[in-house]
Amino acid sequence: MTTFPRLLLDHAARRPDAPALREKAFGVWQTLTWAELAALVRELALGLAAAGLRRGEHLVVVGENRPRLYATMLAAQSLGAIPVPLYQDAVAAEFVFPLNNAEVAFAVVEDQEQVDKMLELRAQCPQLGRIWFDDPRGLRNYDEPGLASLDELILQGRAAHDERPAWFAAEVEAGHKDDVAALFFTSGTTGHPKGVMHTHATLIDRAEAGMRFDRLTDREEVLAYLPPAWVGQNIFSFAQWLAVGYVVNCPESSSTVSIDLKEIGPTYYFAPPRVFEGLLTTVMIRMEDASALKRWLFDRCMTLARWVGTRLMDGQAVGLLDRLAYALGNVLVYGPLRNTLGFSRVRVAYTAGEAIGPDLFSFYRAIGINLKQLYGSTETAVFVCLQPDHEARADTVGVPIEGVEIKLTDGGELLVRSPGLLKGYYKNDAATAEALTPDGWFHTGDAGFLTPGGHLKIIDRAKDVGRLAGGAFDGAMFAPKYVENKLKFFPHIKEAVCFGDAREKVCAFINIDFEAVGNWAERRNLPYAGYTDLAQRAEVYALVLDCVEKVNADLAQDELLAGSQISRFLILHKELDADDGELTRTRKVRRGAIAEKYGVLIDALYGGKASQYIETQVKFEDGRTAIVAADLRIAEARTFPAVRSAA
Repeated sequence: MTTFPRLLLDHAARRPDAPALREKAFGVWQTLTWAELAALVRELALGLAAAGLRRGEHLVVVGENRPRLYATMLAAQSLGAIPVPLYQDAVAAEFVFPLNNAEVAFAVVEDQEQVDKMLELRAQCPQLGRIWFDDPRGLRNYDEPGLASLDELILQGRAAHDERPAWFAAEVEAGHKDDVAALFFTSGTTGHPKGVMHTHATLIDRAEAGMRFDRLTDREEVLAYLPPAWVGQNIFSFAQWLAVGYVVNCPESSSTVSIDLKEIGPTYYFAPPRVFEGLLTTVMIRMEDASALKRWLFDRCMTLARWVGTRLMDGQAVGLLDRLAYALGNVLVYGPLRNTLGFSRVRVAYTAGEAIGPDLFSFYRAIGINLKQLYGSTETAVFVCLQPDHEARADTVGVPIEGVEIKLTDGGELLVRSPGLLKGYYKNDAATAEALTPDGWFHTGDAGFLTPGGHLKIIDRAKDVGRLAGGAFDGAMFAPKYVENKLKFFPHIKEAVCFGDAREKVCAFINIDFEAVGNWAERRNLPYAGYTDLAQRAEVYALVLDCVEKVNADLAQDELLAGSQISRFLILHKELDADDGELTRTRKVRRGAIAEKYGVLIDALYGGKASQYIETQVKFEDGRTAIVAADLRIAEARTFPAVRSAA
């Protein structure tokens, strides 16, 4: 019968003065105890009930990680209503479908930016009658019907509690573990997003399974800085937070995350590979600007760490002299580096969402950070496969954890059966029937296989895996995401999109990492006027070509995927952007949209051209648009014969 509000009240009763949430405001960390949080949730719930929110209805929540937004989600669940977190960086038009699909009449948002989006949508979403905001800055002169602050809602709830002191507890007791606890909308890479319904039981079961797997306790510290609408952040900073009872810390803003990370020193950390890539890129840029002595010391210590540190992390035997040398390196380099990154207290760190590069993965483990991978999705409540301590590998995503069964179809698609599976897709019975078999197996849509040791290895999305047609690798498997991830392992490459299904060779679009390549160019006194100018320099093409050919050489060693080597590529004149419809809010590539938008470039790649002129419209955050034009160079890359395995 456990629900999230019951877990909250249990913590408040057993440990009322223990910290539940912290928020940094005006440079100072403010703490909310479990008892204070329970009182806030009660007042918000009574206020929402007085406003008309009823059991089974939906409440949209939009904003950064904020204690009062977390409390609002708990308040809605206390009434039997269903919170719907949406991405705070989405443009207003992206809210129309979820608001109308879920028939949302109530919204709680963070600030003026989100209020403006909601007001802009009222003509398209006439049922949206009530909007409450957390941060009042900039909203003093707004006079819109149904718009009010959370402070007003809390006061209404406080008055209602004085009149009906037992009502809130009765509503919480009326909740059931099989009630829908949250509605998460998928990224919608191929069309409208789907609303994934999860019950209290599914989310709590997976949260507790993850807790037992890594022996989590209420002494853990977590930094909540990723979008709450992403199920990964929601599991770590909401579901597991309530299941375990640890402390969730909310940064002051997205720009202060690195500073706040150092101040908090989390013990349990979660981030997609792009965050770890960004942190490492920052470190490497600083080292490139350091003195020759510091660079020499760093290189020597990292060479040692890659051999000794990874063996220590994997629980392997290490000689006494190597241990002593590593201990010295820990004092001089590894310890200060962990402290600079904010990872000095991390006991368990996870990455998920995309494959992580082996060099990147081994770097963090080499300096003493217990970085591991996990596999899951919105529909599986995240925790499907996790890597046990001492069994972390860059090319696998772990073993099935407690309660999970996995199997592969004849076509290589992964099926999952678990207590954490979705209840269904909201108002989409056809999609539910397609995803869930009658005997409870979920079609993940991912292609993969199990290693002899029982670890799962994901190759690509099953629908994206194709075959080459014609040429030297006729009939060879083509796995675009697998190749793209290998390219993104290089710090100078931020994004890549590969093409090749039903074609005779593989070609690619590439986005450079503007900060990393910009720093590289400045150290070589290469002038540039901006991203477009830098991307088309011959020196940058030579830099990227080296990365591409290293990937090709690596792919040639894999007999199954040797045909996925890249023959031709170009560097795009702009960064792929979610606001331009090229990426989802979780930075997944919208392949169909990109192929349609840049069809002329694809034709140029496969038509043998040496360059192609293109004009592209881009959209800015304030809604303005502009045209970016460039004559894009097209480069040839060496490919290598496949290395045949011994008979």
